[in-house]
Amino acid sequence: MRVITADHPLITHKLTVLRNRLTPPPTFRQLVEELMTLLAYEATREVRVRPLEIETPVAPTVGVRLSDPVPLVVPILRAGLGMLEGMVKLMPTAEVGFLGMARDEQTLQPTTYAERLPDSLSGRQCFVLDPMLATGGSLAAAIEFLFERGADEVTAVCILGTPEGVETIRSAAGERPVTLVLGALDQGLNEHAYIVPGLGDAGDRLYGTIG
Repeated sequence: MRVITADHPLITHKLTVLRNRLTPPPTFRQLVEELMTLLAYEATREVRVRPLEIETPVAPTVGVRLSDPVPLVVPILRAGLGMLEGMVKLMPTAEVGFLGMARDEQTLQPTTYAERLPDSLSGRQCFVLDPMLATGGSLAAAIEFLFERGADEVTAVCILGTPEGVETIRSAAGERPVTLVLGALDQGLNEHAYIVPGLGDAGDRLYGTIG
């Protein structure tokens, strides 16, 4: 498995504002979208393309376009939805599927409660969006789900991750082609399996449901 931790001052700056508990939901949502676009440049570095002959106003030339089948972007509900717009802005011709994953707060085990994906993902590059890689259980289950559907390659994009989560994904990936792109690698997990220092619950902060 390949792990890429972004190293850019703009990413660090935006993460600092995201982490601040005083940042309101509208600003939080905007920053998540902006961060996703920055991370998407790393995540799509090896997206598959094919040659395309075109005519400029001056001369013919050969460029590229996304290969068929086009990539599939899969946000994990609900927090992954906040990352979707930033990704499809960069790849507007990609298709979008959805996975609903929830973590049991007692057992910390993931369950799948919804999915909207093509029946076959044969030959597809898949990009999974999940803001927080904490224990890694939900993301590992999502990656397994995509490979079982026939995905060729999976790239997971997370705003924050932990060493524990990275090792869970590494173990789940085995020898399969998985890339993990992180905005930052945080210290670890507390006794409640929340990322430290983290930024709190991404879904709550995106949609303003904090008590």
